Amino acid sequence: MLREKLRDFDALLSMVSDRVDCDLIRRVSNRLRIVANMAVGYDNIDVKCATQYGIYVTNTPDVLTEATADLAFALLLAVARRIVEGDHFVRWGEWWRSGTAFHPSMLLGVELYGKTIGVIGMGRIGRAVARRARGFGLKVIYYSRRRLSEEDEKALGAEYVDLETLLARSDFISIHVPLTNETRHMINEERLRRVKRGAIIINTSRGAVIDTKALVRALEEGWIAGAGLDVYEEEPLNPNHPLTRFKNVVLTPHIGSATRETRLAMAMLAVENLIAFAMGREPPTLVNKEVLAVRPPGFIY
Repeated sequence: MLREKLRDFDALLSMVSDRVDCDLIRRVSNRLRIVANMAVGYDNIDVKCATQYGIYVTNTPDVLTEATADLAFALLLAVARRIVEGDHFVRWGEWWRSGTAFHPSMLLGVELYGKTIGVIGMGRIGRAVARRARGFGLKVIYYSRRRLSEEDEKALGAEYVDLETLLARSDFISIHVPLTNETRHMINEERLRRVKRGAIIINTSRGAVIDTKALVRALEEGWIAGAGLDVYEEEPLNPNHPLTRFKNVVLTPHIGSATRETRLAMAMLAVENLIAFAMGREPPTLVNKEVLAVRPPGFIY
């Protein structure tokens, strides 16, 4: 559908669900000049191929940082304190049928205060999660491709460790890395077996960063205590997927940036990129800067 329609357009404002692969790019390269992706990630676009054909690729970073960090923490709290289970317990009448208003062992969860959170990927969103973690009295450790400066580490109260140490020490793990060849299935069965027993994993980055089959096995066999997921290897998620069986897993439908303020800001930034390009200027959030040497910005044929 996209392939047929795109033949008649010079620009594409794409969603993360739109697959802009090299085959599509080749077919429309005689006319298409820019892809403005309304997302911070751009793994749905073959950027290298786009560059070869002189097609500009832009994204929408920064504007969704706080909203996504909010959701990561919401998922963490929901899993740790069994919020969704508690809602169902009340809503489906189980609490009423129990006849017990309070019981010392009813829906016991785990506290955040004094625990350790491991942040994988200390970019904008990772740092925003770390700031929130300090407010909850969590110790922050992190692993990232690029280590922060000492000043930034001190400001965040964050300790740099290697990935294996993070997995072994963290009570909670929050993932914030882009999907690349290096990060695909970064959290695989081998690494899930190294995770601290009783840990909770949160993923608001990209689904394929975690090997889903390995995650299901980890949940079935109790290697981890639970998970909060906003992203999946296949989206939308089939309601019969094995992940939907677990009470200790909270699932949301890729809504990390889903606030009115953020979605408006994302749309506006995508449009700003398109307007700048149309006026012959470098788009403000150009992903493939190498394309400047292939073709100048603007609808020039």
